[in-house]
Amino acid sequence: MGKEEVLSGLLMELRRGTIVLSVLSQLTEPKYGYSLVTQLTEYGLPVETNTLYPLLRRLEGQGLLTSEWNTEESKPRKYYCITPEGKEIYEKLKKQWQQTAASMERILSADGKALPGKEDGMTEQL
Repeated sequence: MGKEEVLSGLLMELRRGTIVLSVLSQLTEPKYGYSLVTQLTEYGLPVETNTLYPLLRRLEGQGLLTSEWNTEESKPRKYYCITPEGKEIYEKLKKQWQQTAASMERILSADGKALPGKEDGMTEQL
């Protein structure tokens, strides 16, 4: 396997963990699938429709989203909105993301050096 294939796979893994949180964050008001694709792309996190729609169905099946068809416009669209349970899960995921991002910032800034006072490499477990 070449370097480009390895990098591509690792980048895909890295992004995969961000998509659920990103989608939940955007559904505080009803949105249809393509508008989510557009909005996430504008924020710098492009997502393919063939990734988004199965994710929306899965999140709905888990009770985190509801959906409703709007047939009043020229083209029928299915709108998704976060449920109260989805909002609760989103808040917990968001908090964990913020903690993880802060930890990663410290790790990446350290360039492999141990934290001051932790030279033995032993730190408290989460």
